[in-house]
Amino acid sequence: MKFSSLLLTSAALVLLVPDLPSFVSAPAVAQSGDTWSPEEGFRSLFNGKDLTGWSFSLEERFDGKTESSDGRFTAGNGILAVQPQKEGQKRIGKIQTVETFPKDFVLRLEFRASVNADSGIFLRGKQLQCRDYLVAGPYKELKKYKAQDWNVVEVTVKDGVAYCTCNGEVLEEAYKLPENGPIGFEADRGLMEYRRVRIKM
Repeated sequence: MKFSSLLLTSAALVLLVPDLPSFVSAPAVAQSGDTWSPEEGFRSLFNGKDLTGWSFSLEERFDGKTESSDGRFTAGNGILAVQPQKEGQKRIGKIQTVETFPKDFVLRLEFRASVNADSGIFLRGKQLQCRDYLVAGPYKELKKYKAQDWNVVEVTVKDGVAYCTCNGEVLEEAYKLPENGPIGFEADRGLMEYRRVRIKM
């Protein structure tokens, strides 16, 4: 009898509680509400939540981890971030995919650079400068570059030569690459964020 009374009292209390406003659950929806997916024919190289598939070397992989061993590269909320150098850290670092890409491919990604940030995109081991271009160069004449906002880099590799653009403007028309190698990012100066890293082969 006492147990039944308790159940009835609890039910009555629930009825008296008004409906919670919709904004109470909004953060959870926002965190899982990114509906972006790669275009047809593309696949993601970065899963948006951790560094699975990325490494410093074949012996030092970061599958399931949200931070590299040196703390320079972190993952979460859809972003692979290159963190600024801290005291005691090496200035230059590089993270790369475990997978290598010997065939022709199209690479697309978005990046956002802090003021004067300096990073790089490694294409089969050769670096394409990725920076806060209008301040740090080398492509200071870009008209469509958006400072401290998201920009799109596309790299089309055919027969060992890359055609590279930023927001549709040419960075490199005939960038000679090695025959094979991974995709990677450099840590140098400032905060650089990458997202939606995908490839088509």
